[in-house]
Amino acid sequence: MIAKGRVHKFGDNVDTDVIIPARYLNTASHKELAAHCMEDIDKDFVNKVAEGDIMVAEKNFGCGSSREHAPIAIKASGISCVIASTFARIFYRNSINIGLPILECDEAAKEIKDGDTVSVNFDTGVITVENTGKTYQAEPFPEFIQNIIAKGGLINSIID
Repeated sequence: MIAKGRVHKFGDNVDTDVIIPARYLNTASHKELAAHCMEDIDKDFVNKVAEGDIMVAEKNFGCGSSREHAPIAIKASGISCVIASTFARIFYRNSINIGLPILECDEAAKEIKDGDTVSVNFDTGVITVENTGKTYQAEPFPEFIQNIIAKGGLINSIID
């Protein structure tokens, strides 16, 4: 499985309250959550993001509350993958549960720039910056996680 898209870059400690502000948690609509994704850190994010784009951040991405709304908002906005130096533990698991691929790779997270075009091979863990040819190695997903992501989330992988 491969993802390829334009990078939207963020820094350290992007918490779930910034990913999807609490004032929008009164809806279960994925489309409505996506409409407010990242607005407290980048008001224009929803107008810039395109289907398949990739989010890159540095350390401790997804810290804060354990709300599943955060990875749902990111995925519903069109982001195909999140790369970060590190993820908050609960955000990491929530992302896998809803089928949002996330990879930890400190070097890539620090060096990839906003606007770069990046491809990610989930089978090998290779991250490639298409405009420079530079590659990074992340830990590839084990087969069972690849299955969860391919089926769109944990519930879908159990039902099948």
